[in-house]
Amino acid sequence: MTAKFGLLGHPLGHSFSKKFHNERFLTLGIDAVYENYDLADVNDLVKVLGEEKQLMGLNVTIPYKQDVMRFLDELDPVAEKIGAVNVVKIGHIDESSPLWGKTKIEGLYLKGYNSDIIGFTESIRPMLRPTHRKALILGTGGASKAIKVALENMGIETKYVSRTKGEGRLTYGELTPGLIDEYKVIVNCSPLGMYPKTDQCPDIPYDCLTAEHVCFDVVYNPETTLFMKKAQAKGASVKCGYEMLVGQAIASYEIWTSH
Repeated sequence: MTAKFGLLGHPLGHSFSKKFHNERFLTLGIDAVYENYDLADVNDLVKVLGEEKQLMGLNVTIPYKQDVMRFLDELDPVAEKIGAVNVVKIGHIDESSPLWGKTKIEGLYLKGYNSDIIGFTESIRPMLRPTHRKALILGTGGASKAIKVALENMGIETKYVSRTKGEGRLTYGELTPGLIDEYKVIVNCSPLGMYPKTDQCPDIPYDCLTAEHVCFDVVYNPETTLFMKKAQAKGASVKCGYEMLVGQAIASYEIWTSH
């Protein structure tokens, strides 16, 4: 029986996941297919799960990395710490199972994980030096939560930056030259600069960047964002999110097929 996997989110026009996974399945001789589930309402997931009997796992992207958690029966400890899920493993159960009647969706047992932390850690670690002790995280969405945990696991102190004032975070207007000098790692977790709006970038003081800075953009399309171009012009080391995306995608499949 051909296994089925897929991506939950909205909109999904920008996603690389379907092409990546299906090409990988073909190359490795894996009997599986990967589909997009572009749902305007996350509650429609229940209907999809009821109809797609061969569905074994999902990736989850914007804007449902937190909303999907209400449908889950269990959270992996890492995903629980992050507070966001980008991988759902779907277990199929019948009336003989002791779990029958105890799950949120009849006949299914859903467990949530977060593989963003794996992909990001593997991608940024080679760029880091002993001087990289503090990081600014631009944006406060689902991806930023995984980035925060990943950086802190590597011993790096973090601070969120947002358009709006809030507890434990800075606004873009508060980014002084002194702060930019103090925080040598800057990670863009906002969608600014993502195709097709490639002329946008986070509003940070780029003139304060130096060759000692690492600027990582979780956006992967385009390959070089305006954020990266401006940082690179000041000598900073830059990287886009493609490598992170590949790493989390491979980790996702390993989660889906683990026992």
